[in-house]
Amino acid sequence: MLIEGFNGLLLLITLVVAALAVFAFVDSTLRREDAYRAADKQTKPFWLILLGITALINVLPFLGLMGPIMLLQIIGLIATIVYLVDVRPALKQVTGGGRRRGGSSSDGPYGPFNGR
Repeated sequence: MLIEGFNGLLLLITLVVAALAVFAFVDSTLRREDAYRAADKQTKPFWLILLGITALINVLPFLGLMGPIMLLQIIGLIATIVYLVDVRPALKQVTGGGRRRGGSSSDGPYGPFNGR
């Protein structure tokens, strides 16, 4: 019974890691190429290749095409965490995506624009 619970927990962790890898890959495809240079980060193709391989390595075991390759999954998890914690916020800051939610479309950088 304890082994079944541990296997269930391990499956949940693996699923979350795979979902994070896929999210990071999709997010990196949506960012502009020049934003990577402006944020002084690695190039977009570098992150696309790295995160794409990571997503593939994490998704293939769920499709039954490959057994788990734990070392590559750990390396990929580190790359995903670096992207999500360091690169993504820098890209959002460069492209102006770090704006707070709930603002009006007429809000300027210093507050609401009333048209006067």
